Amino acid sequence: MEGYRLKEYSCFTSAGACFILSVVYVASLYVWNSPHNRDHPSTIKKRFFSVFIMMFVSPLFLYYFSQEHILQKATLWQLLGLRLHGLLPAIVIPMFLTMVLFLGPLSMQGFSGLWKLYAAHFHHMVERMRNGLDFKRALMISCFQFSYTTLFGAYSAFLFAKTGHFVAPFAAHAFCNHMGFPDFAEILTYKDPQRIILISLFFIGLLGWCALLTPLTNPALYDNHLFWKNN
Repeated sequence: MEGYRLKEYSCFTSAGACFILSVVYVASLYVWNSPHNRDHPSTIKKRFFSVFIMMFVSPLFLYYFSQEHILQKATLWQLLGLRLHGLLPAIVIPMFLTMVLFLGPLSMQGFSGLWKLYAAHFHHMVERMRNGLDFKRALMISCFQFSYTTLFGAYSAFLFAKTGHFVAPFAAHAFCNHMGFPDFAEILTYKDPQRIILISLFFIGLLGWCALLTPLTNPALYDNHLFWKNN
């Protein structure tokens, strides 16, 4: 297999490979010809099968576009974030860090007693239009969700690179999908002093996350020697 792996490549090639892999992943969800929407059990089962196939395609991309010295330093499993060293901190610390960021929304759900499940993806725009939503509104919603999920994608990549563990961005992704984007308008429905407390907690959570981001993602905490030189 060594002879089929790319030895050297440009930054443009790397970015292109990431883009192609993303397109292939999304396309795999839509290869099925089904009259049902994406929440129908039969559609969900077919998409689960597509994701299962992509689990084998993605590592091939990683191997092919990895430099020689990286593969000599770590196994493919380790590059995928599947390793035991530092596993427990990778489960607990990034989740705690993400919960700090959502301190305001968590407190708001505590006040209201609501727990919601959301997922944001740009490629849902076509389905919204099929359900009767006009193009302009569908585009605005999808662009907003695209921006929001792009920021989260950067955060997930940051967690993965810093911890060297797959479980860190996975846990954060699951938590953020549960929470959804904070409903800032809901704060106005509360009366003082609850409203003041909630606004304060939103700011405290954001400032706390900014302050804790660097120390709590120190690669040394996760025994991550793949991309970082730990002292």
